[in-house]
Amino acid sequence: MDFYTIIKTIHVISATILFGTGIGIAFFFFLPHLRQNDVTARLAAAKMTVTADFLFTLPAVIAQPLTGAWLVWKGGFDWADYWLVMTYALYVVAGLCWVPVVLIQIRLKQMLEAQAVGTTIDQRAYERLFHWWFILGWPAFGGLVFIFFLMVAKPAW
Repeated sequence: MDFYTIIKTIHVISATILFGTGIGIAFFFFLPHLRQNDVTARLAAAKMTVTADFLFTLPAVIAQPLTGAWLVWKGGFDWADYWLVMTYALYVVAGLCWVPVVLIQIRLKQMLEAQAVGTTIDQRAYERLFHWWFILGWPAFGGLVFIFFLMVAKPAW
């Protein structure tokens, strides 16, 4: 097996981790919010969400542009191909959504930790942050779906 195949495999695996962890985190973090104010469930989900983002998502976020750039370079692709430029732009958009999402998750976890020990939290602030977490997840998710399409199709628009 050649080095190109190894790097491409790492690229595909890290893309899968990035997408799969993202959708999994969203599901498990959102689910307890369907129950009426179950602080214990919300806190458990928040702790796992923050941990998973740092253990899985962050390394994949780092690996993607590194392996992607190497594959473009070694694969002889034109850096300015429209499908690649779209990929760069969508990755930046997803990242610009993901960074505040992570910060929001951390803040929500802190609020839930305080609430779990009896401290009163500003419930409106919590709901507002959760709303932004939910809204910002959609462009990140949609961007990654379209990136997958671009990587597979490599359209020559």
